[in-house]
Amino acid sequence: MATNHRVVITGMGIVSPLGNNPHDFFTNLMAGKSGVQHLQSEFIDQLDTKIAAQAQFDPLQHFSKHKISTLDRVSQFALYAAEQAIADAKLDLALEDKSRIGIFLGTGMGGATSMEEGYIRLYRDNADRLKPLTVLMVMNNAAASTIALEYGLTGPNLTFSTACSSSSVSIGEAFQKIRHGYADVMLAGGAEALITLGIMKAWEALRALASEDKEDPAASCKPFSLNRTGLVLGEGAAMFVLEDMEHAIARGAYIHAEVTGYGTGNDSFHITQPSAEGQSRAMRAALTCAGLKPEDIDYINAHGTATPLNDPTETEAIKLAFGDVAPHIPVSSTKSMHGHLMGATAAVEFVACVMALKQQALPPTINLHQPDPTCDLDYIPNFGRTGIDVQHVMSNSFAFGGTSGVLIASKVNY
Repeated sequence: MATNHRVVITGMGIVSPLGNNPHDFFTNLMAGKSGVQHLQSEFIDQLDTKIAAQAQFDPLQHFSKHKISTLDRVSQFALYAAEQAIADAKLDLALEDKSRIGIFLGTGMGGATSMEEGYIRLYRDNADRLKPLTVLMVMNNAAASTIALEYGLTGPNLTFSTACSSSSVSIGEAFQKIRHGYADVMLAGGAEALITLGIMKAWEALRALASEDKEDPAASCKPFSLNRTGLVLGEGAAMFVLEDMEHAIARGAYIHAEVTGYGTGNDSFHITQPSAEGQSRAMRAALTCAGLKPEDIDYINAHGTATPLNDPTETEAIKLAFGDVAPHIPVSSTKSMHGHLMGATAAVEFVACVMALKQQALPPTINLHQPDPTCDLDYIPNFGRTGIDVQHVMSNSFAFGGTSGVLIASKVNY
């Protein structure tokens, strides 16, 4: 089938450590505000790492008590983000062919909170039964299925789980679905709620978490910095309404941006160690998909995890993909502020990219006071930039397991 359908973004929604709508989220990014703080949890004393980037989200403000009892926190995030995106797109579903509207959602751990609650009941409290809906709350496709049921959508419904790149893959594959004519509209994004005792202890065991900054816990995540110590776990969700451009124009929709490029692949190198060659292949694939040259990219939202291995590897990968242009492209890691939301990270960072296009502004990498000499690109240290001509932006996501996901969004030219 001919690849002649242009794909645009008409709606966005978000739950994040920096705000629960796109405007507040981006305003806080530009202000260099950190969502990292001491963990607000009853199990904090059992942790060596006591910091995280938690979403300030009260489900009672959005759902009935009965509905909350049937949804894991990850599904609550996803459903509210989808509700925002549909409202933002002004999509009247009563007028749409719902068989041409699908949902692609990324998550790394699915219903982690409900899973952990089940283990606690079984192994700590010695309960002889679990909640009747436990299976339905913990399954990885629960969030996407919840959205489909809420809105009666009967198009393709798939959940992608590729660790940190889950939601870049979900958005990219949804883009392809519309581009090739198999859908008119797709809800796409990701959700993650994995700040539980068990998962935090597992990450501690992997020794990938940042040490707490003793002077300022909010400054603990330091991507591309010489004194970086690791990532900070976060939670949240982001969802987009992707739409065939002709379909969007026909219904008079406001268009935020156009999705122009998507590249993915597998490093096939190491289960945890990143590969500059693999990452650069995904970036080049996204450029080719978009029909763009390296010099056309005005901003890169880096994967930028602040781990010892990732940051210099990604620096090298950008140099491989962009050549002589690399030093001139502004790059930042917004994880320095919102943490690493695992399967939801790419979607949250893609909101940042779309807002950068809309606001003609670039968010910073905060806490970058001691640059690592091996990370020698323009990482927008500490302060955002405004009044920038931004036409095309790239978002990088690289994962344990080796799956890369790179997205490109562009200002719309009709």
